[in-house]
Amino acid sequence: QVQLVESGGGLVQAGASLRLSCTASGRTFSTYTMVWFRQAPGNEREFVAAIRWNGGSIYYADPVKGRFTISRDNAKNTVYLQMNSLKPEDTAVYYCAARPWYIGSYYPNAFDLWGQGTQVIVSS
Repeated sequence: QVQLVESGGGLVQAGASLRLSCTASGRTFSTYTMVWFRQAPGNEREFVAAIRWNGGSIYYADPVKGRFTISRDNAKNTVYLQMNSLKPEDTAVYYCAARPWYIGSYYPNAFDLWGQGTQVIVSS
């Protein structure tokens, strides 16, 4: 069973950058579509970005397009989320999720494998 561990969150000022990492255990990482979601207090978990197993297809939610970049290193079993020009509305717990060979819609209930989350706080 693959396990996911996120890291890289923190407290930053608006306009700053952070890079989140999600490292997976196991030897099948290269077959997984990897997705970042986030959840702000009182809000539902929402899609942020996704990258398919070969890195050939990448998708972003509209609020983060042009500011966030998702990438993966299959040799390191790691997916990254580079977040630039952070805004206070980006404040949330960020989760990575995974599903093998997945090409469907990016709703939270489509994913069974989740990390524990990493907190991002952006102050104004």
